[in-house]
Amino acid sequence: MTSFSDLGVDQDIVDVLANKGIQDAFPIQEQTIPISLPGQDVIGQAKTGTGKTFGFGIPVVQRLGADPEPGVKALIVVPTRELATQVFEDMDLLTRGRSTSVVAIYGGKAYEGQIEQLRAGAQIVVGTPGRLIDLANQRLLDLSNATEVVLDEADKMLDLGFLADIEKIFQKVAPQRHTQLFSATMPGPIVALARRFMSSPIHIRASDPDEGLTQANIRHVIYRAHQLDKDEVIGRILQAEGRGKTVIFTRTKRAAQRLVDELGDRGFSVGGVHGDMGQEQRERSMAAFKAGKRDVLVATDVAARGIDVNDVTHVINHTIPDDEKTYLHRAGRTGRAGREGTAVTFVDWDDLHKWALINRALDFGQPEPVETYSTSPHLYTDLNIPEGTKGRIVDAPEKKSDERPRGESRSRRRTRSPETGDGERAQKGPGEGTHDGEGKEHHDGKPAAARRRRRRRRSSGQTQQGA
Repeated sequence: MTSFSDLGVDQDIVDVLANKGIQDAFPIQEQTIPISLPGQDVIGQAKTGTGKTFGFGIPVVQRLGADPEPGVKALIVVPTRELATQVFEDMDLLTRGRSTSVVAIYGGKAYEGQIEQLRAGAQIVVGTPGRLIDLANQRLLDLSNATEVVLDEADKMLDLGFLADIEKIFQKVAPQRHTQLFSATMPGPIVALARRFMSSPIHIRASDPDEGLTQANIRHVIYRAHQLDKDEVIGRILQAEGRGKTVIFTRTKRAAQRLVDELGDRGFSVGGVHGDMGQEQRERSMAAFKAGKRDVLVATDVAARGIDVNDVTHVINHTIPDDEKTYLHRAGRTGRAGREGTAVTFVDWDDLHKWALINRALDFGQPEPVETYSTSPHLYTDLNIPEGTKGRIVDAPEKKSDERPRGESRSRRRTRSPETGDGERAQKGPGEGTHDGEGKEHHDGKPAAARRRRRRRRSSGQTQQGA
């Protein structure tokens, strides 16, 4: 293996990586870093999870120097908010031994904090196209001195319709610059973009060997499952031996939230990432998953772009993806950095035609998914689930008997008597009373004040009759 020192990386960067247990370079890093450090433009063809962030990030940080002048000197453009957060964290790590400051610029969060960091002199900006252009147009972001430019996941930019925005951004950065472009695939428009805005780039393709390795490390399990039984099957899979962090994909954000609620009720430590959640919520959920505070993450495809966690052991497709590209994107969340992973896919009866296309495109050789229920013996043997496991954690806290049912108003719960301590009202003998929350005495459910009024009326009537 090649160390970062062997590649000419500065010692302070080598040290911060070593403190994180990162000592040997991945293939994409080994190939790009020595070329990028002197200032050569690079096209890196590699997918997420191959270590490309450090592949372009280390040259950016090192070329800026140990103590760069305040103001934006480097720009890293990414397609999604989640990926912006991920790249920001990696760049923040690389600059830990330097005065260099990094800021993340993306939508869904307040402008003020981002503008404040820019005014404070941040030198590296990681951002999504929309917010970058917005701040640049307001003259709050000056990109004219950005001599280090990185375009990450360019093919996803194309898919999301950002190509025109990318061209606008390139017109705002310094004309003399060092440019790096990374993309898993190289469709025509991306090639044309590289020709227009890059200077004699060297094309490095590190995806083939990595893809083969990743596929070999991922075990693909395909089941034909019943919609009403999926939650129970998932609950049992989540108790498989050796199961670590797990990502579950759903087709819709509503289905994602329903599954988060269901798995939480079953006792699992689960979070969600989907479009109905605010950006702050999504970031908190992702941070908890990365830190291991929650070990299950339910996500939709768009929200999951940028999930870059190396220790995911299982991916579960609650609903089958629409095509083989999406399937590979989902499955690629596991089996990272040479680790082994398991991808389980549920195929509904109505979606068998989708699986037929995916199976043919990826040459899986599994044309007929095995019909599977939560009680199927092969489920346990296929996925190393202990015999007798149910889809609910055994020691999950049981609901209390007086817990309010969903939708019941809080006032209806207040039936506990201080005398008896149980859920029924104390039994009262004739003439006995209890007290309400304001200390007013009741007899047979009628307030004392009402009885006094009745007594006054009766005595008044008797006086008139006796007159």
